[in-house]
Parts: sequence; C-alpha cells; structure tokens
Amino acid sequence: MPHIPSAPLLLGNRPGSFPHSVLAERHPAIIQQVREAFPYEPAQHRALDELLANCTEGAIEPLPADAHDRDHWVTWGLREHTGHSWFDVPWLWSESWFYRRLLQAVGFFGPGSWQGIDPFRPFKLAELDSAETDQELAALDDLADRPAAEQVQALLHGSLWGNRADLGFRLSAEGARAADAAPGLVADDSDRLWSLLDSADGGTLCLVADNAGRELVPDLLLVAHLLGTGRIGQAVLHVKPYPYYVSDATTADVVDALRRLTGAGGAAAAYGRRLWSALADGRLTLRAHPFSSAPLPYEEMPGDLRAEFASATLTIVKGDLNYRRLVGDRLWAPTTPFADVTAYFPGPVAALRTLKSDVITGLDAPTEAALVAAEGRRWRTSGTHALIQVRDSGKG
Repeated sequence: MPHIPSAPLLLGNRPGSFPHSVLAERHPAIIQQVREAFPYEPAQHRALDELLANCTEGAIEPLPADAHDRDHWVTWGLREHTGHSWFDVPWLWSESWFYRRLLQAVGFFGPGSWQGIDPFRPFKLAELDSAETDQELAALDDLADRPAAEQVQALLHGSLWGNRADLGFRLSAEGARAADAAPGLVADDSDRLWSLLDSADGGTLCLVADNAGRELVPDLLLVAHLLGTGRIGQAVLHVKPYPYYVSDATTADVVDALRRLTGAGGAAAAYGRRLWSALADGRLTLRAHPFSSAPLPYEEMPGDLRAEFASATLTIVKGDLNYRRLVGDRLWAPTTPFADVTAYFPGPVAALRTLKSDVITGLDAPTEAALVAAEGRRWRTSGTHALIQVRDSGKG
C-alpha cells in the first residue's frame, strides 16, 4: 500500500458546509416529500415526526432488538455512534442511517400492509416516464448510424453524465472542451478504460449502479452495447438491496427501466430485449449485496464482495456516493493520486462520476487551479463537472 497523507473525515457539524446543509435542510425536506407522496396512516406520520425531531436535534438511537438487519448495523458501527449527535459522526454514516430510519418509519420493513412499498417510487417513475426520456430514447435510432467508435464513446458519456447527458448522444460538449479554463470533464482516463475492456477477451464487467430512472437507463444501454459487441461476455450489475438515497437503483428499478426500454420501440426496444435475454440466460446478473447500503467505504468490504470484484476484468463504480465510498469520504487534497486511495481495491476499477460533493482525488494541479479560479468551491458540488478515472495495475 502506498503512503497516503491523512485527510479529515467529512462530518456534518460545521454550519455552512455542504454536509451540514444535507443533514439540517435536505433530510427534513425529504421527510416532507415522502410524507406528501403517499396516504400514510397516523402511526407512520407519528414515526416521521419522531424521525424529524431526532435527526435534527436528537441523538442516534439503537435499532429494535428484533430488527432484521440489526447485526449488520452493529458490525457497521451502530454501538459506537449511539448517543452521539447525527452531526458529530461521519457524514457518510449519518446519511446512510437517515435512509435506514426513514424506511423504518414508513413501514417498509414490515410487518404490515406497507411492507416493501418504496417511498421514493413516485419520484423515480415520474422521471422515467417523462417526455425528456421519450426524446432521449428516440435519439438512439440516430446513434445506430454513427461509426462504432463514436457510438461506444457516446454511450460512455451518457452513462457518465446521467440525466445531464444529451442522450441525443451528441458527444458531451463539456468533455470535448478540454482546453477550456474550467473544463466540464476534469479527468479523463477513458482510453485506459477501453484498453482494459479490449483486453478482456469476453471477460466480466461489474457495474456498481448509482441512480434509477433516467440515470440507470444509460448505464443499461452501455452494458447492452458491450454485451452485444462481444467486448464483454458477462455483466454483473450491483444495485441496492432496498430504497436508498432517494434515487439509488434497486432490482425493481432495473425492471422498470427495462420495461421502459422494451416499450419504447425502435433501437431502444432492441437494447431492452437484449438485456432481457441476457438476464434470462445469465450473461447479465443482478446483485443486491447488503454492503451496497453500508455506511462504510469500500475499503472495508467483506470477503465475498472482495472476491467478486477481484475476479472481474473491470469494475465500474458509478456516481457520487459510490465515489465517496470508493476513495473514502474524506476531504482529500484534490491532487491526491486516485491510484493511491484505491490501491486496496482487489481488481481494476474505474469511476464514472458527476461531482456533487466535496470529495475529489486525482486532479492535476493546473486543472484544480483553473476550477478554483473560475468557481471557488462550487465546482465540487454543482454537478456541472465530471470525471472518468481508472486504476488498472496500481499506477494512476
């Protein structure tokens, strides 16, 4: 392991900071949105009221003794954090705990008639069923006439930018303007990503998914293309075991996205049928490992998950939250080498991420200076910048 200079863990106890705003403002707003999205019963409203008071002014409380996942949370640090303010424990832990407690409040874990009802489903479906999604899927028909290299690069950028992508599949202008003072694509190891996949000889791609809806669709399109062209022989899509961070993808969200594709007609439907068949014959597999919703960095992953990533030709980690878990949820110096902070990872790994939090590694000094000069600190959290970072053999 390389020597990595220490960096402070992100906490939410500094007023004015981005983590503090999430705990103090975003979480209460999410409680209100969830409350309004369903005709919940009085017991659930009381539980939501209690969660609101607890997460903003109270201390972390233990899970009930009969909670199905109590042992997991004890392993993940619940006893150490019980009794502490939500603002004084690691931000990643506090955020994850919020979603676990929210599901408990609305009865997701049961028993009862609300068991298994995703409190975020209305928001996910509204995005998936939007007119913008119609336009994006229709544009796939034009993509089929493009040169092969342009097709796959466009699909990669679609997956990178998610619902900020022009899924008309014009190559991202943000990515193309590398010479700009503050480029949209702040790091681009895409050549190394393709090199790894080209040497795979029909190997396995693990893709750790991020959001559902219009951000999951381009991830699925990329997987379908790689399977269809033989660049990979098998894909493993890691999703969350239960609703998480409002929009994170679950198995149900994958099914919704596939139905949206197959019902769209044209090239989109062909992609959807390819994925449907791949699931049926085992070339595409879904995983919902409990650690996917753990409040910990991937450096602390259990042995079975480590073995799975070790056997993959490449693991692609999607999105901001998964990036925080990949490199550690710390306030790194932006020029800290990405390869150093991911040296623990058991196999080749790539990050596709739109920047929506303070965590960042792997920038060169001129890029960091240009970003700071143009935007101060806003570039870290605005979602207007992105990166493609790869660590293949420990050199990065």
